[in-house]
Amino acid sequence: MAPKYPTVAGYQLVQKIGGGGFSTVFRAVNFDDHRVAACKVILITDQTADKDRKTVEKEMRVHSALKHENVLEFLNAVIVELKHRNHYIPGIYMLLELAAGGDLFDKIAPDVGVGDDVAHYYFQQMLSGVQYLHQEGVCHRDLKPENLLLDSAGVLKISDFGLSAVFKLKDSGKTRTLSERCGSLPYVAPELNSQKPYHAEPADAWGVGVILFTMLAGNTPWDEPTQNSREFSLYVSGEIYDEAPWDRFGPNVLSLIRGLLEIDPHKRMTLADAWSHPWCMRTSQLASQGPAVLADRITQSLRDTGDLELAAPDFSRQQEMDVDVDMPSATHQSQFTQSLMLFSQTQSGARYTPHLTRFYANVPPTHLMPLVQQTLHANNVQCKGPFVEGESLRLRIAGYDLRKQLFKGWVDIEAFHYRGAEGSFCVMQRDTGNPISWRQLWKHLISDEHINPYVLRK
Repeated sequence: MAPKYPTVAGYQLVQKIGGGGFSTVFRAVNFDDHRVAACKVILITDQTADKDRKTVEKEMRVHSALKHENVLEFLNAVIVELKHRNHYIPGIYMLLELAAGGDLFDKIAPDVGVGDDVAHYYFQQMLSGVQYLHQEGVCHRDLKPENLLLDSAGVLKISDFGLSAVFKLKDSGKTRTLSERCGSLPYVAPELNSQKPYHAEPADAWGVGVILFTMLAGNTPWDEPTQNSREFSLYVSGEIYDEAPWDRFGPNVLSLIRGLLEIDPHKRMTLADAWSHPWCMRTSQLASQGPAVLADRITQSLRDTGDLELAAPDFSRQQEMDVDVDMPSATHQSQFTQSLMLFSQTQSGARYTPHLTRFYANVPPTHLMPLVQQTLHANNVQCKGPFVEGESLRLRIAGYDLRKQLFKGWVDIEAFHYRGAEGSFCVMQRDTGNPISWRQLWKHLISDEHINPYVLRK
């Protein structure tokens, strides 16, 4: 028998829902308790170095000690060593809270962003989570859109502590500076460009500022915080404010963004300063309005651009579907996740699909896949495959976005019968990279003259 995935603390791995550069994330189900979770799997091979294992073990040590509403909860872990490879797939299995609402930024239209109320609602939650980390002596060091997830009620969860560092001892309050250069260039603080040690809290405060900008603008402010970036140079000189999207920010939120994006870390606004800023202090207009209203407001920009109609056409609206297929937990079927259209109509019924980068076509997979490959190649995207996996055709893709950030993921196409004819259901699953850039790639794909005529809208 081929080796299989182990059961992790009573949970079975049932569906791949994402991943990263070195890991794969599965939806995991405890069928006895009717509970769901996520399981992050990092494979162990003969080439796995001790250094890599120690890095993952440090991540687990830090993450497992954190308990906060806005931090993704660490539930359990199992390590399967190479000596058991005949029975189980060797790896480190981290059981985590399932963020059933998917990526926050998967729901944001590129270059549009979200409204002021949604940005304010999630900024407060992000501040609360990061401030808790700092109280616990932990610096995240990789705050970016792909690490902000939503649970089944739409609550923000900070995830991925692979680059985190302990900078303060809780007992004594003694702090240390950090020296390791890490993070993603569009979100990293400028002081990390020098070789000098840096302070932890201001580096995270900068990341919080970049994310606030990105929520409001639908894009990051620059490629990197150096003179190599035209936008950053204009920001430093003060000339950027007459340009889009800066010119559409009100003076109140602009002063908060500028305070968090202060070049000098000693003068930079602290998280406590941000909490007391007038833009942040006001009462949230969304907090009391319920999950369905929140879901509608988050996806408003996708509805305005027509993107949501393509991801969830009329024929697969939730109220017309039986959403009780392969979903043993009520946390999946929340009003929030249903309003977000996170269930797709497939040949086998409704399925949880936490990616809004998807579409239906009225041609079969064997017809659609070559068109997808041709379009991706034209956009300088590298492709491997297609591979046949079960009833799906899968294409592995990778490339660089306009901010020079690497993205990787999969294009899955499976048969879907529509009005008596064979069509296709296509899902783009991102492993690595900015969710906003991934959405731009999806938009290029469905807008292409060779694919667009086949995309179903009703």
